[in-house]
Amino acid sequence: MNPNNLFYSEKVAALLPKYDQFLKTHLYPIEKEVIYGNFKAHLPQLKSLREIAKKEGLFVPHLSKNEGGLGLDLVEFAQVSELLGRSPIGHYIFNCQAPDIGNMELMHAFASDPLKKAYLVPLQKGDIRSCFAMTEPEHAGSNPVNLSTHAIKDNGQYVINGHKWFTTGADGAHFTIVMALTDPHHENPYLRASMILVPLNSPGYELIRNIPIMGETGGDYLSHGEVMFRDCQVPVSNLIGEEGQGFALAQERLGPGRIHHCMRWIGICERALDMMCQRAVDRKLGHGKVLADQQTIQNWIAESKASIQASRLMVLHTAYAMQHKGAKAIREEISMIKFFVAETLMKVIDRAIQIHGALGITDDTLLSFWYRHERGARIYDGPDEVHKAVLARKILKHYTSGI
Repeated sequence: MNPNNLFYSEKVAALLPKYDQFLKTHLYPIEKEVIYGNFKAHLPQLKSLREIAKKEGLFVPHLSKNEGGLGLDLVEFAQVSELLGRSPIGHYIFNCQAPDIGNMELMHAFASDPLKKAYLVPLQKGDIRSCFAMTEPEHAGSNPVNLSTHAIKDNGQYVINGHKWFTTGADGAHFTIVMALTDPHHENPYLRASMILVPLNSPGYELIRNIPIMGETGGDYLSHGEVMFRDCQVPVSNLIGEEGQGFALAQERLGPGRIHHCMRWIGICERALDMMCQRAVDRKLGHGKVLADQQTIQNWIAESKASIQASRLMVLHTAYAMQHKGAKAIREEISMIKFFVAETLMKVIDRAIQIHGALGITDDTLLSFWYRHERGARIYDGPDEVHKAVLARKILKHYTSGI
């Protein structure tokens, strides 16, 4: 890391080489076998790698030192997150993968002490996993106000009924945090829903299937579950925060979450760019020429590098602003990084595949995995078009306010 970097931190500068070496030694050699094979069959091996990460003092970098982490702030963790993003199993090994990291942050701030003891602590230790159930097949996922899942109080219990999907990591999770209507007729639509913790061994909960994503159903934390709640009962004490806070808590959760996603995407971009450049100099075309001699290839490499650097600086600036102002004050910046970095990711992966030719669409590289699984980057956490519309309306308001 360059000490002239505006976001330079001696702590991070000392950590990044350690994480880089860990990835090269332990993760790069096995990652394709893990993600293209039977993920669950590799869980014992991955658990052993987590123990090594703990011994080396690299586990849960986003948590405070009192919680067993490294005490990194959002800007510092963003830089570590970028590096971990270069491997599809990087965040998982260090227990800072989505949706667990978002649930940790949410519960740390809003869960009761009994819920923290029973669920947050083992989640932070990596003993269990979690999932997050908000999106419903019957409603546009870009608007979390529109929900059908409801939770009715009955004799000290919430009785939950509803249908969710894209509940990432539901397969093998220990609990979910579900967003459900607790006051469906409240005059303010933003105060109708709440967040409730549901253990997945609760009667009435069902994992219907792992949704196939471009031909792959995945498994464990790489899965996207379709789930059902049928008269599923949990104690009222399983409420996260207060009743009616569901929408506000979702925004609290999604703000930092978009930082996490964007930095992971930048890590993928850097790995794809590295593969792109290596292929360009290695691939012989005849007459002593290689792909790297072609102007189109040179343009792609230069454009990719510039876009990655722009993305990085935008996201780190947004992380810095979030630390000092809070997510509500920087909604424009959050929208900008969401669609800008997602589009950069897609362009860089696509260029890398094109440079690899037919090899790029096989599972002999990571590119086909990223192309399938990261296409959703332009959809989840708010489609690009929604973020662009929100940003444009905010900009145009300054021009129309005087009319």
